[in-house]
Amino acid sequence: MSDADPSVRLSRALRANAERLGGFAERVGYLPEIGSTNDKAIELALGGAPEGTTVVAGAQTAGRGRRGHVWSSPAGAGLYASVVLRPPALAPLVTLMCGVAIADAMRKVAGLEVALKWPNDLVVEHGGRRKLGGILAEAGTSASGLAHVVVGFGINLRAAPRPDAPPGTVTSIEAEGARVPSLETLMVEVLAALVSWRAAMVAGRTGAILDRWRVLSPSSVDAAVELAGAGGPRRGTTAGIDEDGALLVRIDGAIERVVAGVVRWV
Repeated sequence: MSDADPSVRLSRALRANAERLGGFAERVGYLPEIGSTNDKAIELALGGAPEGTTVVAGAQTAGRGRRGHVWSSPAGAGLYASVVLRPPALAPLVTLMCGVAIADAMRKVAGLEVALKWPNDLVVEHGGRRKLGGILAEAGTSASGLAHVVVGFGINLRAAPRPDAPPGTVTSIEAEGARVPSLETLMVEVLAALVSWRAAMVAGRTGAILDRWRVLSPSSVDAAVELAGAGGPRRGTTAGIDEDGALLVRIDGAIERVVAGVVRWV
């Protein structure tokens, strides 16, 4: 295989950064195309794959986001990957922790002010909010309880047609005029940040994770939102997140915790 092969470049970058990545550096596999990196990583996790096992793809034919939404994953336009994480100290902040790690990595390599939108979106806020990427965490259990979490993420590197998204709602690092990193450079930095923030989580430093998330998420305070409900939508304003990562929303003077469900920024 030549140096132009993405798997060769990725392997070389992982070896060069092995000291920073620890065991994560040895457990990354690349596929030119796959249905879903999350599906493959879940399969590997159920088969006993260790923490740090990572599936990276050049394209996905069945990429997905939260609540069954389609995630457009065209070849050459993004980084699509899923990482296996295992106990201890996984839930409930794993999605927020991964968001912090990925946003920090993107800021470092692209020089772009990537922000976070609760619970799992990577966005840019200037000139209107546009989505750069997303995170999908899927947990698996065993007889003894939570066994693993597979964290998948897609990051839009280059501009490409995205027919599944309304116009003006999705962007890419390229479209924002920032430095477009190579797939291997961004993957290494994401894994390095995950290793660091994962260690903070295991050590019980959840306050540091939440504090960093709050800094990266301006829309978590004083932003207008609409909550879906059986009685119809209700409007309020965001009031931060609590220690469990739930979004706080002020509606008619009262604070409500939002753990799941549909939140629409308006």
